[in-house]
Amino acid sequence: MLQFSDGSSEVELRLQLGGQDVLSAKDIFVDADGTSLTVKVQQAGSIITLIDTTSLFEKIKPAETIWYIDDDQLVISLKKQDPNLKWPDIMESWESLSAGSMQLLKGTSIYVVGDSTEINQKVARELAVALGYTPLVTKELLETFAKQTVDSWVVAEGSDSVAEAESAILESLSSHVRAVVATLGGSHGAAARTDKWRHLYSGFSIWLSQTEATDEDSAKEEARRHIEDGNVGYTNADVVVKLQGWDADHAKSVAQASLSALKRLILSDKKLPGKKSLYIRLGCRGDWPNIKPPGWDPSNAADAAPPATLPN
Repeated sequence: MLQFSDGSSEVELRLQLGGQDVLSAKDIFVDADGTSLTVKVQQAGSIITLIDTTSLFEKIKPAETIWYIDDDQLVISLKKQDPNLKWPDIMESWESLSAGSMQLLKGTSIYVVGDSTEINQKVARELAVALGYTPLVTKELLETFAKQTVDSWVVAEGSDSVAEAESAILESLSSHVRAVVATLGGSHGAAARTDKWRHLYSGFSIWLSQTEATDEDSAKEEARRHIEDGNVGYTNADVVVKLQGWDADHAKSVAQASLSALKRLILSDKKLPGKKSLYIRLGCRGDWPNIKPPGWDPSNAADAAPPATLPN
């Protein structure tokens, strides 16, 4: 049995030792480092593992770990690296990420972009349920507006027309908070075009990238192909989640990886949600991430932002 509590600057674990014939502290092994924790006890000459995880909710200060025996309980106190982050649970999981992401996002919306409209929708739905956000699907909004399917629209007027229409929808959604927006996948949508990201920058964007890469070299080659195929726009995303294969049953695990990536991003710069909010208040002018002063006009040649460049 495990009891967990968050005491602001540290978290405490209480492990029941009632069923273990533990004689003293020398029968207990505790190893904590970064986001890992291993707890073992020696009983009748055998080693029993009570906890062995590399997925603590967030980083700890291993040198400040304290543990002791209290009656029939092993008490472990772990000092947080970030005392201001509340831990919903000891380990990172779907449940703890769902509960813990709210304090980090501060209501900022999420845009799910990538290669597949279907995958974007399914993962966005899982994220919306977990966070208590409003799920929105640009494909459904476009088809309601046009009274035809996106596929027939592309055949009739071309993908540029669809991307332009989706961009207009994204503009109308950019002032929304607490929404998860699933965008069109592939080359049809606004997200695949570098010049259509102005309003996508208003929220945190997650690029779901289907991959066959198995190492760094193949990943770089794959990125080069994305650029050649015209998917440059996706490189603007805040975080990238790589998918090897796809099954609809995997939507929750992909959503969990997305929340984990967003958590790491925001903890690396806690001002990001506030910066997104400022970007919206100034009119989503396309000057992300280097927000210009009020009065900056992107249509003025002297003020215009330099062309986007690809990361090395």
